[in-house]
This record gives sequence, structure tokens and C-alpha cells, in this order.
Amino acid sequence: MAQHRQLQRDALLEAARALLVEGGMEALTFPNLAQRTGLARSSVYEYFRSRAAVVAELSAVDFPAWAAEIAAAVAAAGTPAARVEAYVRVQLALAGAPRHRAVAAISVGELDDEARERIRAAHGQLVDLVVTALADLGHREPGLAAVLIQGIVESAVKRLELGAAEDPTVVVDSAVALVLHGVVPTEPAGD
Repeated sequence: MAQHRQLQRDALLEAARALLVEGGMEALTFPNLAQRTGLARSSVYEYFRSRAAVVAELSAVDFPAWAAEIAAAVAAAGTPAARVEAYVRVQLALAGAPRHRAVAAISVGELDDEARERIRAAHGQLVDLVVTALADLGHREPGLAAVLIQGIVESAVKRLELGAAEDPTVVVDSAVALVLHGVVPTEPAGD
């Protein structure tokens, strides 16, 4: 019985991810979840009391998996600069994955304070991944720099999600160059 409930819960979360990717929070409704999973609408309420509860569960499940991928890439990089680059590149590579797109579609305003705080704490742990690399590079304010780098990553993610005019590779490479070299071009500009 417990295994069956877990399978149903997993199916509901997978359906929620798909709905969020396809239509954002507006698409995440209990009737839509019921339709996607073949459950009765009343059965969905046996697993989750509200949309916010579905969102909180998705965040609790998906964010740690996403962060673990980033942590593994950062740990595998050889130099401090390579760790910073891996931090940026892997986040931007994961930005197109359904798990990330679903979490990005979540309206934090619909979450209760506890869920919002869990998401903030998870983001803080993500930023902590790059602080040591920045300290190893000799940065005077590695914590501040890490938060600013995360801002660049989040802006690049938004640019990628919008389907901006630039090739996605250009967005990723530009974000990495900005993080590693600032606004000073690494190559001379053509005349």
C-alpha cells in the first residue's frame, strides 16, 4: 500500500512538472493533475492540500537533485577559475531541463512562509558552492561576489527562457566571460 501511494505521489509530481513547463502556475490545477494521472480529483486532495503544497513538494524534491549536479561539476573542476566556470555553465545547461523549468515557473507568492524559507535556504547553499573558489582566487569579498555571480546566472537563465535572439551558446559563453573577466573584453574588439 505504501509503495502504491508513493508511485501515485511521484506520478502527481511528474504531472505537476509537465503542467508548470507547459503553462506555468495557471496550468497547475487539481483537475489538470487528476486528468494527467487518471486519478479522481478528490484523490489528488488525499496527496496534497493545495497547489502551494504541490509546489513546496516539487521544490523539496527537485532543487536538491539540481544542486547535487552543480556541486558534482564544481567539485570535478581542477582550478578555482574552472570551478567558477562550471558553476555558471552547469546551471545554464540545467536551465532547459524540465525539473528546472518547473521550479522556475513556480510563483513564490503562492507559497507559505516555511516553503519560501526552504527555497531561500536551498538557493543559499547553491551560492555557497562558489564562495570557496572565489576565496581561492583571492577575492576580497567572496560571499558578495558569489551572490552577484548568481544574479548574472539568473539573468542569463531568463534570457534563455525567453528564447532571446542570441544563440543559447552565445548567452552561456557571454555569461561565463562576464563572470570570469568582468566587462573588459578578453579579445580585442574588431574595428
